[in-house]
Amino acid sequence: MTVVLGIETSCDETAAAVVLDGREVRSSVVSSQIDLHARYGGVVPEIAGRAHVSLITPVITEALELAGMNHTGAGIDLVAATIGPGLIGSLLVGVSAAKALALVWGVPFIGVNHLEAHLLSPFLENPDLELPLVTLLVSGGHTLIVHMESATSYTVLGSTIDDAAGEAFDKVARYLGLPYPGGPVIDALALTGDPESIRFPRAMRNEGYDFSFSGLKTSVVNHVRKHPDVDSADVAASFQEAVVDVLVEKLGRAAIQVRARGIAIGGGVAANSALRERVAALGRRMDVPTYLPERAMCTDNAAMVAGAAWWRHPVDGDTGLDAPAWPSLRLRR
Repeated sequence: MTVVLGIETSCDETAAAVVLDGREVRSSVVSSQIDLHARYGGVVPEIAGRAHVSLITPVITEALELAGMNHTGAGIDLVAATIGPGLIGSLLVGVSAAKALALVWGVPFIGVNHLEAHLLSPFLENPDLELPLVTLLVSGGHTLIVHMESATSYTVLGSTIDDAAGEAFDKVARYLGLPYPGGPVIDALALTGDPESIRFPRAMRNEGYDFSFSGLKTSVVNHVRKHPDVDSADVAASFQEAVVDVLVEKLGRAAIQVRARGIAIGGGVAANSALRERVAALGRRMDVPTYLPERAMCTDNAAMVAGAAWWRHPVDGDTGLDAPAWPSLRLRR
């Protein structure tokens, strides 16, 4: 039995969790900074870093208490933290806290790739999921299709060449004058709109597994400029439909190519209701299991960090206490 304390501070959520054997979540605490950044329409790195400094100790304390543990670290076998990618100021807070606790408690420190944590998050809810698996990892900063041969061996089949899907959601929402964060707002607004009312482009839909959403964003802006009286709900629904069409098309083709035994999604955009419905329908058509994490596990959290550390530690060993935070860290191929 291995008990891991996970810490996540890659962007604007301060999170800590205690997870047993990479599967059983004993506690998961997330403190969001949405209210701090809403007035600016996006995350302000300086504000995010300062907020993490204030929140990190109480969040860790709460996670330990909910798991029936205390500040002595008794019962904790590993301390893990997101080491990248992310905002450097935010990452340093979590990494520094994790290293300090690991040193004081005399246990190993494990630096976790944030993208890999999202990739492995389905194991928290489905420990016996079948492999190989194709996962669509989609967030504000990344859009990837990954072929998972095992929990620690995988291949990136495609990635974004410009804007990530979540970034496009936020930019379109900002242009429409919608509040931050844009993704959930567009998702809700799209429910009242007609997804067929505007035919936005589906860039690279049938070309390989890479993604491009910059042109779609520009198409939305141009359409609204030409039609200033257009219903924002129709714009939101049509834009969302274009994004989901491309994501699901490529996910399905990739799953067929590698003969996947299941499909999964992860990352913040995996909470989008239209995407979840379409991926579930894809799984039914392909007659393979579909793994849709709970919405709480789609957004940034520390349970997925702790789970990923449990998987990686037997393969990679301890992370040195001199390891830096790495804001541009990529997913291993």
